Parts: sequence; structure tokens; C-alpha cells
Amino acid sequence: MLNITLKDGAVREVAEGTSIADFVKSVSNSLAKKVLAAKLDGKTVDLATPLTKDAKVEFLTFEDADGRWALRHTGSHILAQALKRLYKNENVKLAIGPAIDNGFYYDIDMDRQLSESDLTDIEKEMKKIVKENLPLVRKEVSRDEALKLFEGLGESYKVELINDLPQDALITLYTQGEFTDLCAGPHVASTGKVKALKLMSIAGAYWRGDEHNKMLQRIYGTAFEKQADLDAYLHMLEEAKKRDHRKLGKQLDLFSLHEEGPGFPFFHPNGMIIRNELINYWREVHRRYGYQEIKTPMILNRQLWETSGHWAHYKDNMYFTKIDGEDYAVKPMNCPGGMLVYKTQQRSYRDLPLRLGELGLVHRHEKSGELHGLFRVRNFTQDDAHLFVTPEQAEKEIQHTIDLFDEVYSTFGLTYVAELSTRPEDSMGSDEEWEAATNGLRKALEHRGLKYIVNEGDGAFYGPKIDFHLKDSIGRTWQCGTIQYDMQMPEKFDLTYVGEDGEKHRPIMLHRVVYGSIERFIGILIENYAGAFPVWFAPVQARILPITDKHADYAYELKKKMFDLGLRVEVDARSEKIGYKIRESQVMKTPYTLVVGDQEVENGTAAVRKYGEKDSETMKVDDFIKYVQEKIATRDQKY
Repeated sequence: MLNITLKDGAVREVAEGTSIADFVKSVSNSLAKKVLAAKLDGKTVDLATPLTKDAKVEFLTFEDADGRWALRHTGSHILAQALKRLYKNENVKLAIGPAIDNGFYYDIDMDRQLSESDLTDIEKEMKKIVKENLPLVRKEVSRDEALKLFEGLGESYKVELINDLPQDALITLYTQGEFTDLCAGPHVASTGKVKALKLMSIAGAYWRGDEHNKMLQRIYGTAFEKQADLDAYLHMLEEAKKRDHRKLGKQLDLFSLHEEGPGFPFFHPNGMIIRNELINYWREVHRRYGYQEIKTPMILNRQLWETSGHWAHYKDNMYFTKIDGEDYAVKPMNCPGGMLVYKTQQRSYRDLPLRLGELGLVHRHEKSGELHGLFRVRNFTQDDAHLFVTPEQAEKEIQHTIDLFDEVYSTFGLTYVAELSTRPEDSMGSDEEWEAATNGLRKALEHRGLKYIVNEGDGAFYGPKIDFHLKDSIGRTWQCGTIQYDMQMPEKFDLTYVGEDGEKHRPIMLHRVVYGSIERFIGILIENYAGAFPVWFAPVQARILPITDKHADYAYELKKKMFDLGLRVEVDARSEKIGYKIRESQVMKTPYTLVVGDQEVENGTAAVRKYGEKDSETMKVDDFIKYVQEKIATRDQKY
């Protein structure tokens, strides 16, 4: 008998050779219906995998990323099988078909050029395959056997992939019905598990991502366990289209992007109001949390970047120039400048923790095809801070930082999920340093009682990190805040502080950002609020609409009164019907629209309509001003 340890630490005995599928049934029949794959000693495997030794087993459902991955990977095989069935005479050759974050795709080469209208037929055939509930059977064969199979099928792309594998490699195949594919897996047990699927689009993709290779057709799809979940996802995508920050940015006159500077956004007056309000709020919060603000140069010499490690680890993403014949770089990150500020004087343990914040403009070279509105740009302002602490202060300071994050994100009505990212392959430092740093972050999360997931190998090259993934109003997540634990930079820059013992010691440095990038955070807020911003940072807080020309003087009197009290107000005195002007104000997503006519002029009032509401309320102007000022002072999310 084998001893199998479950995720909760419980140990179960099972006969050698029992499949994981049978094992999960012995644990719980109801659980067995949900489980899609499993982790066996940390490796994701199929449920058909036999248990051959004492091991740790974790059952994976659709709630787990690896469970979703297995289901969607199977979706890509169902797509390939459907293509083979439907287009027998079109010389279909299969390239690769992986799962991706929100679904799957398959790259194909075929005589027929597919169009969006073909997706309906392909999807129907996929649903037939799902109903057939075909088992996915895994088989390992020799390299020669695999080559013989795929050469016989005319699958030249598969042959190329096999030829790239070592001579003695065992090749894994998956078969479902009449269809066999080259694949490492894992997959769900049968096609019937993929109960809800949808083909999304067709695009072009070079074979192996090399522009010198042939352009293939790439079909994107997604898959869910339940139709209701798929419907909710498709609804979210439709809602996301309406909220696209690039479209709203133009509609609300917030920012623009130009061919003269790809990836370099231009902020208009309305966009600058949002930007400045976010910066003002940032400064207010950071003062309360004990930060001091600094500013460091945008261009620094090569030696500095070599010392920091960026020249070796980040060079491909940097911009360079020469000054007086010497190499300089435009900063992609603010941290090396923060090191130099720290070194300007000898620090004492009494100075620590030292919290230095910087709204630093950084530049990073992104490929043109990856640029996307404000979300992926080539220059942006990082709301950086570098915290210099003693080893004993590190955990408390991480907790202090998370307190700040909680306050900021709750101000915008955003919740988050924490993710601990560990050592990447391309990193600096010893195993011992990384283990200490990673444990420091893990302890802070666990002592706080904060749930988190682990993202193996995704840390910065100089240290592990906690990433904060924000959830917006339609359920999407965005990675914004981060806390990075760094013992490398203080070593490389020879940073010290004088301890209580009078000796010099090495501080630990914590890097952290809250917004992440002000530009990207603005893009997220545009989509989160669908452009209908809370009044405290709305570009125009109130719009006054005189019904006729004779009411214009009163409208402008109100504007001056409100403007003098710090409110952002506009008057729409155009000779248009009042209904048209009200609709225009709604299109511009103005928090408060004030209509003024004879009665309002006589009584010193305004008919106030909140954004999104059909009815208006007559209010005394002074009462309205106090009402709005209270909303602004409390940064209320609601109108």
C-alpha cells in the first residue's frame, strides 16, 4: 500500500497502481465530478496517471489555474479534430495549440483561407465532439515511431517539432477517437468535460513567432465548465468593449496617441485633472504614512546601470545615448537613483525605516505590436518608493505598506488578490539570500492572514515580490501594486547604516509601487468607472445648462461662485434645445447637470440631475455646493 498525502495534510492509503481518478473517487464522489487534473508531487498530470510511490497529491478543479489550463488545452485539441473532420480536402496541417490565460488557440496551415463566418461551422463540429465524450488517451512512443506517424499523416510542423527533441526522448501522444496529436499534456479525462466553448476570432501568426517563417492561421477560442460561466465571460467582454479606455479617452478628451510618438501618450487638460488629482491624493497619503519625496535624473551613466545589474539583465528594454563620448541610459526604473540619494549621508539605525517616494518618469522599449493605449506604453510615471529598513523592521514595514495599499485601493472601491512571485532563472544573489527574502515576504502575508497564490519564477531579477492584482467592477483583474524584497541593491551599492552597537550594517531595501504606473492606473480607472468618475477627480464636476439665452447670466454667476470655491464647472450656453444639452452632458458623463430657467433664477435654485438618473431634484445653490464639497472631501464613490 502507498501513503498519499493530500493538500490539507491528511494521509490516505491506496493500492499501488491505482489511478488518480479512482483515488479521488475513494476520497469523495462529489469531488470526483469536479476534478479535472491533479498535481503529483508538484507536477500537473492527467487523472489517468497511476500512483506508483508515496506522494503528495492535490486535486485541481476549474477554480485552479492549472485545472482551467487542462480543460482549455483539451479545447484546443477538440478544435484541431473538428478542423480535420470539416476540411478533409483542404490539406489541413496542424502547428501548435496551447492553452492561454483566457482560453486557447491553434495555429494551422491549410489551403482554405478561413473567415469569421467559418467559426460557426467549426464550433458546431466541436460541440458534436464534446457530445461524443471521447476519452483522451495518453501514450508514450519512441522518437522514430512518432516521426513515422506524423510523416505518414503529412504533418510537417509536428515532424519539425519532433526533430528538435533529443534523440532518446520519449514522445507523448494524445488520442481522442480518430484524432491523435503530439502533446505533453495534461488534459481532462474526456471531451465531454468541455461543456461550454466558444470560438472567438481568427488572426495571423508566423510559425514559431519568426517573421521569416510562413504566416499561419490562428483560431482563438475559450472554454468553461458551465454554460453560465461562459455566458458571463462573454457578457464581460461586451461590457469591456463599451469601457475601452482608448475609446472613452477620445470621447471624454482625456488623452491621445500619435504616430509621431508611438507608445508616448499625450495628456489633454481633462486628463491632466485626473492625473493631478491622483498625484495630490498620492502625496497626501504618503505624507501620513511617513514618506519623504525625492526626484532623481532621467538619464544616468552606464556605470550606474552596470552596478545595479540593469545593464546585464534589462538592457534590451532600455534606451541609450552618448554624452561627452560616454554611454548613458534613460532610466527604465527609479531604484538606482534612490540608492545614490541614500548614500549622500551616513545613516543611523535611528533614521530607519527611511521611506523615500518618487513619482519618476521612466522609459522602457516595448515592441510596437505590444503597445496598447495607456496599458502598454514606452514612457510612464512610476509612483515608486524605496524603503530602507533593518532586518528586524522588514516584516513590520511590509505590513505598514499593505495598510497603505488597503487605504488607497478602497478609496477607488477596488479589491485585490495577492501573489507571491519567487526567484526567476535570470537573477542575482545566492540561494540563501533568496530564501531569506522570500520567507520574509511569505511571513508578512501569513502573519497578516492574507490569502495569496504563489507564482513560481516570476520575481524581479534582484528579489522576490508580492504583486497585488486589483479586481474591477466587471470582474477583470489588473496587476498594479507590488512590494519587492531586495538584498542585492544595498550590497551592490555598498549601502550601510550605523547600528546601536556603533558598527556599520547593511540595510534591506523594499521597492514598492501602489498605482504601478499612473498612466496605466488612469486607464484602469477609465474602464472600471466606464468614464463616469467619482466627483472628486471628475474633470468637470458640474455642467450648468441655461434653458434660454436670458438665463445665461444666472448660469455664469453660478459658475463663478462654484469656481471660486474650488469646483470644476462648465456652462453650456449653446442655442440648442435643453433636452439635447442634457443628453450631451450625460454623454460626457458629467456627475451633476444643473438646468436653470425662470423658476431657478427667481428662487436661487437649480434643477440637479445626477449622472445616470432620469429625474432631477430642485436644490438651493448653496445646499448643492455643500453637498458636492462633502462628496469631494470624503472622496465618495457615489453621486
